[in-house]
Parts: sequence; structure tokens; C-alpha cells
Amino acid sequence: MSKILLLEDDVNLNETVTEFLEEQGFEVVSVYDGDEAQEKLYESKYDLLLFDINVPGINGLELLKESREEGNVTPAIYITSMDTVDDLERGFKSGCDDYIRKPFALKELKIRIETLLKRDFFHNSNELMQISEGISYDIKSNELSNQGEVVSLGNKESRLLKLFLKHEGEVIAHENIYEYLWDYDEEPSDTALRTYIKNLRKIIGKERIVSIKKQGYKFSTQK
Repeated sequence: MSKILLLEDDVNLNETVTEFLEEQGFEVVSVYDGDEAQEKLYESKYDLLLFDINVPGINGLELLKESREEGNVTPAIYITSMDTVDDLERGFKSGCDDYIRKPFALKELKIRIETLLKRDFFHNSNELMQISEGISYDIKSNELSNQGEVVSLGNKESRLLKLFLKHEGEVIAHENIYEYLWDYDEEPSDTALRTYIKNLRKIIGKERIVSIKKQGYKFSTQK
């Protein structure tokens, strides 16, 4: 289940968006001012940030800008009534990944959220991710290298590795893995998932992918 931090000071809109997203299967932490959102960012990790801009306390632009400067790479969408090109430019310069103008359709918001969550890496200046000594992953070319040799990965193994790299050190639930790996018209398979895990372990080391009983899997680049 993806976790979203919602910052929106309009009580009715906040409640409407929260209720809708929870019905869609998301976990939503909703706040009404920038200072409270800032506290929530320090307290927990999120899969997506959904920020109004003109809110009490620190505004959404400054909050995201500060968060980016501190190394937070969580994808972010602004929801706002500001609609000039200059506003759009300021929004993207502060670190947002998408921008939706009020009033908006809830279905459009859902599509934008799901599209962002399926992307691979955000605000990462380092194109080469080191998995272990001699093994690295190039996020630009989507290539896994072992001792300088490019390793061929199947589509599902490649997507699975990206998911692990995005959430290193976190326990990823089986349901979230199914949702990420299989498209809506495909049938998820636990047997197939175990095969993909086995194939990756052969390349990057068994100790890197740990099975957490009845919960999911945890990936680490640390020994």
C-alpha cells in the first residue's frame, strides 16, 4: 500500500481527496498547514507528496524546496489554483514532479499519482547505483553490470530490481510487488515472483534480498 502525505488547507477538499484515495487503496496522512506537514516529513517516509501551495505556515513551494535540499527524493505533485506559466516554472524549480490545477477531477488525480508511482527514480543525481563491490546498476541505461560485464535481465527481474533499489532497507509487501510487476491485464503469480527473486539472488547475492515471513521482501546493498 502506497503512503501519501496530503497537505491541503481547504477542509472539504482535504476530506474529499483523502476519502477518495483511501477508497482506491492508498494510505493517506492528511494535514492542513505547512508546519504540520514539515513535522510529518521528519517523522515518516512517504511514497508520494501531494501539496497545495498557498497554505498556512510554510507554503508548499518552500516546504518542498527545503525537503529536496535535505535529500528527500519522494515524488511530489502540487494541487493549486495558481495557473500562470510563471507559477508552473516556480513549481518545477522547487522540485515537484507534476502539477494539477484546481478544480480537478479525482480520477485525473488518481491517474497522475499512479503514473508517478510507476516511474523508476526521482531527483537522483547519481546515475550509477552501487549494489556491492563490482556490481552496479545504471539507472539511465537500465543496465546491471557485474565486474564490468553487462548482465542480461528479463523484464520482470529488471523491474523488480528497480523496485528494490527505490526502497532499499524497507520491507516491501507482496501485494505492492505484485502491483508494480504485473500490469492490470496480467495475473500475478507467487511462483513466478519466487523465480524472479531466485534469478536476482544468483547475480547480486542471496544475502541482498531477505524474505520476511508473511510480510514481503527486504533489499539491502549493505553486507
